[in-house]
Amino acid sequence: MSNPPTSATVEPGAAEPEFKRVTTAVVTGSAADAPYHVEVKAGTHPLTADEPVRRGGSDSGPEPFALLLASLGSCTAITLRMYAERKEWPLEAVRVRLGYETNGVGGRISRRVALTGALDDAQRARLLDISERTPVTLALRAGVAIETTEDRA
Repeated sequence: MSNPPTSATVEPGAAEPEFKRVTTAVVTGSAADAPYHVEVKAGTHPLTADEPVRRGGSDSGPEPFALLLASLGSCTAITLRMYAERKEWPLEAVRVRLGYETNGVGGRISRRVALTGALDDAQRARLLDISERTPVTLALRAGVAIETTEDRA
C-alpha cells in the first residue's frame, strides 16, 4: 500500500509542500434506467455502485459507504500482510470486518481484525497497532480536504 502525501510542519514564510497524485477515480451516472446506479473506474479497474432498493436505488452494486469501508478494510489487510512479510512473521491470512453507524450528527466505523497464523501475543498486538496507522486510516482520521470545481463537458 503506497503512502499518500503526509502533512509536514511548514516554517513561517516557507512554501507549502506540493501534493502529488496518488490515485484517481472517475464516476459516471445517468438517471435514465436506474436513477442511482453509477459506473466507477478506479484507476484502471471498473466497478459499479448504487443505492439499496429501500433508498430508491436498484441495488446493482455496493452503496458508497460500503465502498468506503471496503477501502479501509483492504488497506488494513494489505498493510498488515506487507508488515508481517517484511518482519518474516507467520501471518497466513487477515480478515477485516467493518461497520459504519451514524446517529444523524456524526458517524463511527467499527473495525474487527482477525489474524490467522502462528503469531505470538506481541506480534498480534503489534499488527493491531499497525492497523491504527494504515494510509487510509490516517486519511480518514485526519479529514481530507475536498476541493470541488465544475468540469464542463
